[in-house]
Amino acid sequence: MTTPVLTESEQQKLRSVATQAMKNAYAPYSQFHVGAALLTASGDIVAGCNIENASYGLSMCAERNAIANAIISNEKDTIDIRAIAVVNSKNVPCSPCGACRQVIWEFGQNAQVIFLGSQGWQILTIKELLPVGFSL
Repeated sequence: MTTPVLTESEQQKLRSVATQAMKNAYAPYSQFHVGAALLTASGDIVAGCNIENASYGLSMCAERNAIANAIISNEKDTIDIRAIAVVNSKNVPCSPCGACRQVIWEFGQNAQVIFLGSQGWQILTIKELLPVGFSL
């Protein structure tokens, strides 16, 4: 099953919601604020931001935070991610980290990922970012 291509309006809306979420990031150590917004197959848009911790391994990425928020706000035990956008306060290339890629894969194997790449805004599928994701 392929995911419908995102319209320019949908892309802009996701980047806008992610930018708003980024403003709530807690990043006192890196000063690298990140926001994410995901679009579910049912049309819901849910945001998340990064939350750092002095014990750095306990920090939470914006993408995984958005996914957790989507699961919490959903009445089912799972979600189907159609797309996710990621923005950052430094306006530098920033695709999802490996852990986030795997979690996106878990909830949207056809998800489209919007992020700032070295040549501007990019949209890649999660399968392009994580060609052989782990599944049980």
